[in-house]
Amino acid sequence: MVVVVPAGPDGGAPDGGAPDGAPWGADVVVAGGATRCDSVRSGLSAVPGDAAVIVVHDAARPLAPASLWSSVVDALDAGAVWAQMGTIGVEGARRLGDEVASRAPGALFVDAPVSGSRAPAESGELVILASGPDRARPVVDPVFAALGRRTLWLGPAGLGSRLKLVLNTWLAFEVEAAAEAMALARYWDVPDEALASAITGSPLVSPYAASKLKKMQSGNDSPDFSLRLALKDLMLVEDAAGPTHSPVAAAIAQRWRNLDAQGAGALDVSAARLGLGPD
Repeated sequence: MVVVVPAGPDGGAPDGGAPDGAPWGADVVVAGGATRCDSVRSGLSAVPGDAAVIVVHDAARPLAPASLWSSVVDALDAGAVWAQMGTIGVEGARRLGDEVASRAPGALFVDAPVSGSRAPAESGELVILASGPDRARPVVDPVFAALGRRTLWLGPAGLGSRLKLVLNTWLAFEVEAAAEAMALARYWDVPDEALASAITGSPLVSPYAASKLKKMQSGNDSPDFSLRLALKDLMLVEDAAGPTHSPVAAAIAQRWRNLDAQGAGALDVSAARLGLGPD
């Protein structure tokens, strides 16, 4: 991984680019330039020549104005493919698809969020929830194969974002179930070890829920998937479906809003354990 950072006083990377001092698990750290374009060029210059797939992630991306995305769409050539892989919700996917259709009618829009957090991403075990026109598949399938272990093609663009919210709602249920089960066990003086032993191998508990329970019991809130991001997904569900179809999800969202307001938003979603008893 190449990380581009603001240049130090001497014009180089602040840590000299040495892997031992590199932040965020980077393999190489390089100095950025005066513009984003310059910084991206600097990062690309440090990418090994045999790299088959290059993904550029800009940490300042959320601050980009809507006009920037419009100009990107306007620049798409006929036959080009825009594959959006973020969790932008039902309405966000619809708006992007409509904009591509109206401003670049010869281009193809693929809605392909991923299922999986940091560890699956690092090991190439993501599941790609792809949706869009079949004729885009020869372009994006090789990229998706490099990023994940499986690609599910679901149908028209937009279904990927819908399934992603369904899955993340399920995830929220599992996290909250682990948090409340631990809170009840501790309230009734059931030892943590007894609860952990009881769920081991149980068909009632997924490996994901078991891993979150382990983090909760140890008080480990180092973020794999932050509470705030999980809350954002529940809020997208509320916006798109309302409380009628997912009343429990709405209740979880309200509790997590309170935790976020109390400063827990940047912690791992396992911080859902907070506020359920003595912490």
